Amino acid sequence: MVTWFLLLGLTERKELKGVLFVIFLLVYSVTVLGNLGMVILIRTNPQLHTPLYFSLSVLSFLDFSSSTINTPRLLIIFLTSDRSISFAGCVAQMAMMSVHGTAECLLLAIMAYDQFAAICHPLLYHAIMSQRLCMELVAGTYAIGAANTAAQTENVFRMPYCVPNIIDHYFCDVPAVLHLACGDTAAAKAILFLSSAAITLITVSIILVSYTYILVTICRMHHSLEAQRKAFSTCASHHTAISLSYGTIIFMYAQPSSSKSSDQNKVVSVFYTTVIPMLNPLIYSLRNKEVKTALRKKLQGKTQEKS
Repeated sequence: MVTWFLLLGLTERKELKGVLFVIFLLVYSVTVLGNLGMVILIRTNPQLHTPLYFSLSVLSFLDFSSSTINTPRLLIIFLTSDRSISFAGCVAQMAMMSVHGTAECLLLAIMAYDQFAAICHPLLYHAIMSQRLCMELVAGTYAIGAANTAAQTENVFRMPYCVPNIIDHYFCDVPAVLHLACGDTAAAKAILFLSSAAITLITVSIILVSYTYILVTICRMHHSLEAQRKAFSTCASHHTAISLSYGTIIFMYAQPSSSKSSDQNKVVSVFYTTVIPMLNPLIYSLRNKEVKTALRKKLQGKTQEKS
């Protein structure tokens, strides 16, 4: 029986490892600074103490955590020949990735509902999106993520594993690990597909319904072009983040694994575990007037303190 696995990483070409190490170290540094900076900015600026920015701070924390789960190990693989991971370590890494991935999908749906409440029912917004409800929704995302993770992890690791124990990936992703199982994996793969598809369909349905109502409401603002522009601007960042996240999720988990190669999986995995967590704080800061204003005031305050 297998007690440890060997991660192949992204590439076996030695001449690329040094370059990739520098690139991924830079990306990870930007991810950490951007997401933790976003959390600190939102928590320390009273003007950003709203339900939307509370959800955004949670999203930034999720992006920071999901990137930290596997990127440091990938950097180690680039530098050293130690590519082994214990069986328990593989279980833990897969579970943490699943929790954060599920929670992020649910959080994006919550943020879409928040946009719906803000644009379609502005007078009742604070009554609908109360602080207590926001806390309960975030707690619910983690609870559902934990339940889904428990089911998926048990689904994968109840299978018997024997040699070869080489995972053709840079972290313990579900399809890559299932590929090494000794027994029949058809049922396990079907459960993975159905679970991922169910979460995707539920959250996408919430997002589509919310944005349908938002679009109808915006179209009715024909008397005020400025109100329309502001409403579209408010939704633009969230729409970009949703497109990036769900595009990769659907490609990775909501289609049969037989239609994808391991190299495709690695490329898409890099995108949603490394690139998207780096881009999200940039998307929300560069396209959000309130965040840019808060950041400018914070930097000006720091400059004045130094002078």
